[in-house]
Amino acid sequence: MKQLDYATLIAKELNIAPQQVNAVAKLLEEGATIPFIARYRKEATGSLDEVAIQQIRDRLEQLAELDKRREAICGSLQERDLLTPELQKQIDAAQTMAQLEDLYLPYRPKRRTRATIAREKGLEPLAKALFEQNNKAIDAKPFINAEKGVESEADAFAGAMDIIAEWISEDARIRGHQRYLYENRAQLQSSVVKKKEEEAAKFRDYFEWQEPLDKAPSHRILAMLRGEREGFLTLHAQPNPDEAIAALEKLVVKGQGPAAEKVREAAHDAYKRLLAPSLETEALRAAKERADHDAIQVFVRNLRELLLASPLGQKRVLAVDPGFRTGCKVVVLDAQGNLKHNTTIYPTQSDRQKEQAAAIVRELCQKFQIEAVAVGNGTASRETEAFLRELNLDAPVVMVDESGASIYSASEVARDEFPDYDVTVRGSVSIGRRLQDPLAELVKIDPKSIGVGQYQHDVDQSALKKSLDDVVMSCVNAVGVEANTASAQLLTYVSGLGPQLAKNIVKYREENGAFRKREDLKKIPRFGAKTFEQAAGFLRIHNGDNPLDASAVHPERYKLVERMARDLGCTVQDLMRDPARRKQIDIRKYVGDDVGLPTLKDILAELDKPGRDPRPQFEAFAFSDAVHELKDLRPGMTLPGIVTNVTNFGAFVDIGVHQDGLVHISQLADKFVKDPNEVVKVRQKVTVKVVEVDAARKRIALTMRLG
Repeated sequence: MKQLDYATLIAKELNIAPQQVNAVAKLLEEGATIPFIARYRKEATGSLDEVAIQQIRDRLEQLAELDKRREAICGSLQERDLLTPELQKQIDAAQTMAQLEDLYLPYRPKRRTRATIAREKGLEPLAKALFEQNNKAIDAKPFINAEKGVESEADAFAGAMDIIAEWISEDARIRGHQRYLYENRAQLQSSVVKKKEEEAAKFRDYFEWQEPLDKAPSHRILAMLRGEREGFLTLHAQPNPDEAIAALEKLVVKGQGPAAEKVREAAHDAYKRLLAPSLETEALRAAKERADHDAIQVFVRNLRELLLASPLGQKRVLAVDPGFRTGCKVVVLDAQGNLKHNTTIYPTQSDRQKEQAAAIVRELCQKFQIEAVAVGNGTASRETEAFLRELNLDAPVVMVDESGASIYSASEVARDEFPDYDVTVRGSVSIGRRLQDPLAELVKIDPKSIGVGQYQHDVDQSALKKSLDDVVMSCVNAVGVEANTASAQLLTYVSGLGPQLAKNIVKYREENGAFRKREDLKKIPRFGAKTFEQAAGFLRIHNGDNPLDASAVHPERYKLVERMARDLGCTVQDLMRDPARRKQIDIRKYVGDDVGLPTLKDILAELDKPGRDPRPQFEAFAFSDAVHELKDLRPGMTLPGIVTNVTNFGAFVDIGVHQDGLVHISQLADKFVKDPNEVVKVRQKVTVKVVEVDAARKRIALTMRLG
C-alpha cells in the first residue's frame, strides 16, 4: 500500500477528507506535535482536533507496521521461490495483520507436524485424490509401505487425512469464515480451577460465568484474564462447536461418497485440533486488545479531568500531611510554591499537644499571611480537618487527594528539589502544590500512580504510556506554561521540547535571569528554529517586553497583529486593552495564503483574554461533619462527595470516610446511562445517598438517584 492508499483508507474510516489525512501525515513527518498541529495549523488540516489527529497518527503507525510485516513475508517467500504473481496480489490487498498471516500460514517454516510426517511417508498424492471427492473409489493399497511406517490402508488414509486437515486449517478463505464466527458468535466462558475455590475468592463472580465475547465489557474481560493468569480461572472463547463444524463442512465437503466422508472426518479433526485452538487464542488476544483500549480510554478521560482540575492559583498555602502517632507534617508555601517553613504538630494526641498545635497553626497563618489550608486525605485526615476548622482560621480548609504523593516524595525529582528534607516534608509540599496548581505538580508523578485508572497494570504498558503521555502533553499545552517559573518536569511536556531542552531552559534561566521575550528562547543551547516553531506559542512570558508573549498568539503571527493595530491607528497594547477597538477589526481583510478564518478567530479570542487558563474556577469543598469513619455511615444518609474515579461500570466517590463508595452505573441517574462519563467526571462534586455498607469487605454502595 502506498501513502495515498493510507490517506484514502483512513479518511473513509474517520469520515474525513483524504487531503486532511495527507496534511496531518506531512506535518507529523516534519516533526510537528499534535498540540501544535491542532492549534496552529487549522487551515492545513481543516480544523481537525487533537483526538482526530491522534487517530490519524496511530492508524498511520498501524499501517506502517502492516507494511513492514508485508515486506518481511514477501522477502521470505522470494528467498524460497514461493512468491507467485497471484499470491503477491493477495498479499498486497490484505488490510489487516490477520489476513496477512492467514495468507502466509501455508508457507510459514514450521516444526514437523502430523501432516509433515504423512508427506514424508509419500501420502500427499492420496490426500489430493481424497480431497477431489469425485465419487470414485480411492485405493490406498499402493501407498502401503512398511519401511515408511504405513502398515495398512487405515494407516494410509489416516496420514492423508492429517494432510487434508492441515490444508483446511491453513486455507485463508476458511480461516476468514471461521474467524467471523469467533468474532461474532463466540461465548466467553469462565470457571474456577478445581480445589482453588477458597484462594480464588476475589474472582467468585466468575466461577461459572458465560456471556457473548463481543458484548463483554472491558473490566470483566480484564478481570477474567487476570484470574486465568494467576491460576484461579479457566477461560474459553468459542462459538457453538456444532455450528462452527457445520459451517466448515459446507466449505470443504462435496457430495456423499467415501472420499467425502474422509474429508468430513478430516474437517472435524482440523477444527478441533488446529482451527479452534488457534482461533480461540486469536479471539482472546483480540478481546484483550479491545479491553486494553477501553481501559486506557477510561484512564485517559479520568487523568485529563484530574490534570485540568481547578487550580487555587498563586496563593500562600499551609499544607498538612495528617498522621496519628507520628503527628502531622506542616509546611508553608509561598504563592509560587516555594517552601518557607516546616514543622510537626500533634493535634490528635493529648489536650496539651492539641493546644500547642493550635498555637503553632495560628502563628504560622498570621506570620506568613496564609490564604488557604491544604489537608491530605490519608490517615487521620478527617480528624485533622475537624481540628483545623475549629480554629476558625481566616482561610478555607481544603481536602486534597494525596494519591501518588508518597511516590513523588521518594522520587529523584523530589530529591533534586529538596535534597535537605526528608520524604515527609516533600510529601506535604506536594499536597500544598496540588492545591495551588494540580497540573504543575501531577506531571512530576508517573500517571499510573495517581489512582484514576481501571486495571492499569493489566493492559499493554507501552500503549498505556503512549496514551497517558498524549493526554499530559495535551493538558499542559492547553493551559500553557510560564517560561520563567515552570519546573523542568512541566516544561518537558511542552510541544517540541523534552527532558533535555526542559533542563536547558531551567539552567539558562538560573544563569541569565528571567526571559524578557520569547525570542530569548533561541539563545538556549539546542533551541533551534524548528523547536521554537513548535514550542513558542505554548510558552508564556508575563510582564515581558511584548504583551503578545503572555498569550497563545504564535510569534509567526505577531506581524499580522501589529498590522491590525496599525490599521486602527493604535498599538498592540491598545488593541489588547480596548474591546471597542477589537470589534472594529474585520478579520476577512487579513485572510491570506497561509492564514484563514480559523486562525484569525483564534487570534481575536486571545487578544480578548490573553493567556486565559481554560480550567474551571476553584471552588472549596467540604465533607459532612456527621461522618468520619465507615462505622458512622447509615443507609439512607445523603452526603456530599467528590468523584475520584470513573470506570465503565460506575463511579467511585469519596465521602470522607477513608473508603470510596461505588455508584453503580445503574444508580448514576434516573434515566438509562450507557457511559458513566456522560454523567460524572473525576473531581466533580456530587450529592449521594448511602444504599448499603459492608463493613467486613469495606464496601459502600451509593446512589445518585435521590428522588
